[in-house]
Amino acid sequence: MLVGIVLNLCGPVHAQQKAPSASPGDTDKALEKYRDMLNADPFTNPALLWVDRGETLWKSPRGPNNVSLEGCDLGKGAGITRGAYAELPRYFADADRVMDLESRLLRCLEKVQGFDPKAVLRNKFSPQGAAGEQMSDLEALTAYVATQSNGAKLAPQLAHPREQQAYQLGEALFFRRMGPWDFACATCHGEPGKRIRLQELPYFGDRKQAQSVMGSWPAYRVSQESLRTMQHRLYDCFWQMRLPAVDYGSEVTVALTMYLAKQGEGATLQVPTVKR
Repeated sequence: MLVGIVLNLCGPVHAQQKAPSASPGDTDKALEKYRDMLNADPFTNPALLWVDRGETLWKSPRGPNNVSLEGCDLGKGAGITRGAYAELPRYFADADRVMDLESRLLRCLEKVQGFDPKAVLRNKFSPQGAAGEQMSDLEALTAYVATQSNGAKLAPQLAHPREQQAYQLGEALFFRRMGPWDFACATCHGEPGKRIRLQELPYFGDRKQAQSVMGSWPAYRVSQESLRTMQHRLYDCFWQMRLPAVDYGSEVTVALTMYLAKQGEGATLQVPTVKR
C-alpha cells in the first residue's frame, strides 16, 4: 500500500518535463538587448530627471548662506564642473583629505551653502520610485556634475602622497576578507567568470571590464527605480557582504573608489547609464 502511494506521488513528477534552462550566454544576450533598447534613445533615460534637478540645485542660491554651489571647487577651480568628475578622487588641501565627488559635494553643501551635513545625509539615497523633491540632493548633484565629464577619460589623481595612500588603502580593502561570510570585494570581482544568479560579475583584473564599470556610474537602476551612484554601490556591496553599514563619503569608500577608478583608468565617461 505504502509503495503504491509513493509511486502515485512520484509518477506525476517524472511525467512533467522541465523546459530546458537558458544558458548563461542566452541570458546575457537577452539582458544586453534590454539595455540596448533603453539606451537607444537617451531621452528615455529616467536618470535625466536627476540630472535636471541636480543642475537646478547647483545653480540656485540655497541654504542658510543663500548662495549657489558655483562657489564650490571640485578640483579645477570654483564653479568649474567641466571635466572635474573625470579627475576624482583627488586630494583637497582645504579639507586635508582625499575626496570623491560625493564627499566633496557634501563638504560644499556645508561650507559654501551652510547646510547641516547630518540633515543632508538623512536623504543621502533616493527611495525607490523617487520623484521631484523625494530625490536625494546628493545623488542629483552627483548626476549633474558627472555628466559634465561625458566624453572625457577617467584619470584619478595619484601625484600627492595622500592620493597614493588612498590607493594603497583601497587596494588592501579590495582584497581583505572580513565579516561573517569572510568575503572580500575580490571574492566577487577578483577572478573572471564569476556570477551571482543571472548576473555576470565584472573582473577588475581586466582593464576593459574595469573601464566598462567605472565609466558607467552614476546609473539608473531599473530594479530600484532610482538613480544610483558609486557611494550607493559600495554601501550596497557592504550590506550584501553582511558588514556594518559603511559611512557615506568615508575614508573607506573614497579609498575603494580610488583603487577601482585606477583599475578603470582611461575609460571614456558616458553617464548616466541604465542598469538592471
